[in-house]
Amino acid sequence: MPTHVRRLRRGERREQILAAATRAFARSGFAATSLDDIVGEAGISRAILYRHFDSKTDMYRAVLDRTCGRLERTFHAGEYAMDSVAALIRAAADDPDGFRLLFRYAVREPEFRDLTDSFAAAAIGIARHSLAAMLPDGPWTAWAAQLVPAVVIEAVIAWLDAGQPDPDQAAERIMHAVQGVIEAVRHRPA
Repeated sequence: MPTHVRRLRRGERREQILAAATRAFARSGFAATSLDDIVGEAGISRAILYRHFDSKTDMYRAVLDRTCGRLERTFHAGEYAMDSVAALIRAAADDPDGFRLLFRYAVREPEFRDLTDSFAAAAIGIARHSLAAMLPDGPWTAWAAQLVPAVVIEAVIAWLDAGQPDPDQAAERIMHAVQGVIEAVRHRPA
């Protein structure tokens, strides 16, 4: 008896392809992932893939844009605080492959550095704004503004890699690490 295969709407199909591409790219990175890997992951033909994307590069950029969009919505408050770190953790838990792809692989891909550099600059700007009320302006505060986003991102990746332990406590623990950076700036050596 033939089974009926439901055709997906264009937007649903594109989302299916992006989700499959995210998983495939997160396993191997951009260079090592072939279109065959992606069509296999999505369970579609190359013809269907090419109806939605002109190239592997186009698809990779769409995956990164999708992940960046989700993360930008997470930081709508524009500061590093417990709530925003908790929201970032939830976003990473909802899309661990996309999170890892953006922060582990894309930063190493010269073709996509514009996107990752833009995201990093925005994160540093948020950190600088958050730290301005706590720390005096100067080179150590500028150092902290660059370090805080790196600490938060690496802490979230380590949390994902460790199997997402105690999700209700993760934001508090990450904020303790951020507080360590702040205390390092406040510390006056003897």
